[in-house]
Amino acid sequence: MAELDAALLTALGFFARQVAEHGSEDEAARRVATATPSPHVAGDAVDIGRCDATQWRSRHGAEYGLCPICRTEPWHFELRTDAIEHGCPRMYADPTHDPRTQR
Repeated sequence: MAELDAALLTALGFFARQVAEHGSEDEAARRVATATPSPHVAGDAVDIGRCDATQWRSRHGAEYGLCPICRTEPWHFELRTDAIEHGCPRMYADPTHDPRTQR
């Protein structure tokens, strides 16, 4: 439970920084997903910083069910077990296009 609380607080803090940087929740939501529907909280997503692993995961992640989901979040990968057999789904242009983030 503590891990989930920490993930939620981290996501909330990141979103708050995006609001401060871009001036509104709507603009921030175009760049990063809000914490509430975040698959991070459920343990189904991981963020990988800029490193060799990011490029490798982009090329090979589907083999393990890890898919990039959003073009504006190239560090964000989600567990999509269907990708192992069918490949990753098409990426959303930004988090506002993901049906899970609709308010």
